[in-house]
Amino acid sequence: RVKKKKKKSSHVGLLMVLLCTSVLLCVCVCDPVSPVLQPRGGVERGPDVIRAAGLVEKLQAQGCAVKDYGNLSFEEVVPDEPVGRAKRVRAVGGANQKLAEAVSRVKRDGHTAVMLGGDHSLAIGSIHGHAAALQSPLGVVWVDAHADINTPLTSPTGNLHGQPMSYLIHELQSKIPALPSFSWVKPCVAAKDLVYIGLRDVDPEEHYILKLLDVKTFSMTEVDRLGIARVMEETCDYLTAKVKKPIHLSYDIDAIDPSVTPATGTPVVGGLSYREGVYITEHLCQTGLLSAVDMVEVNPARGRTEDEVQSTVRTAVDVLLGCFGRRREGNHPADYRMPEP
Repeated sequence: RVKKKKKKSSHVGLLMVLLCTSVLLCVCVCDPVSPVLQPRGGVERGPDVIRAAGLVEKLQAQGCAVKDYGNLSFEEVVPDEPVGRAKRVRAVGGANQKLAEAVSRVKRDGHTAVMLGGDHSLAIGSIHGHAAALQSPLGVVWVDAHADINTPLTSPTGNLHGQPMSYLIHELQSKIPALPSFSWVKPCVAAKDLVYIGLRDVDPEEHYILKLLDVKTFSMTEVDRLGIARVMEETCDYLTAKVKKPIHLSYDIDAIDPSVTPATGTPVVGGLSYREGVYITEHLCQTGLLSAVDMVEVNPARGRTEDEVQSTVRTAVDVLLGCFGRRREGNHPADYRMPEP
């Protein structure tokens, strides 16, 4: 019989905010995973350090109406033995179900949701909840050094933060075994509605899946060859070729080069520059289609110095500000008027 401990809230945040052009912005901040899921703890502190860096105040200064819903708390399941290779499936499945319900409520109210992590397994709940609320096709832009599309049977590690997209893709459902606490998950994204940007550390099994499903990918090779402006033009043209659909941006901070964002669990050299990382969100904001955002894998415990931690956190905040209208050329309030002498 499975025993449960009392609820804990230290692992998870839920912060709700809204778009600059909207009356209310909803930002969900969440890490549905216990620190013991990842061999490198500390990622559970991500939401709070991003908050402490002034995200809410800076969004408000941009004209966003922001509501912070605090931290989601989840029940820790004990024991939570591996199922095959997959680790902590009961805790992650249950937590993501709760997150999906929260995101769905926010989206049904017409607000924009931003999920702060935490690790990337939270995308199972955030994208599922987003799609459930819209009841229409959803485009996903996945910015990451990693594809995170292993199935429970192909994953070399069993870590669910390397598997989230596989649970959400329609075309992979025949490859997903039944898992405890995952029966609520239904496929909600078509392979043709997914675009990857920044890939540079892809498992052979994932590479096979991406080619099998003909998923649109811009690895760092393409970013280097085309330039980030062309990559973003092609990304948006591809996702809106037949119909304009809401976009869910799932952004792993390790997409950016570790010289800029070293405080993350699985850094990989050769990543996006600061400018490229911010340009992605500036471009998506200008489409008017950005409907939800995940910001994940900020891990203050992985910074060797306070400067490394602060560089990572500041970059995450700047990426998020770009989602909601900040431009590096400068901004001013729409109602600003020059004072008369």
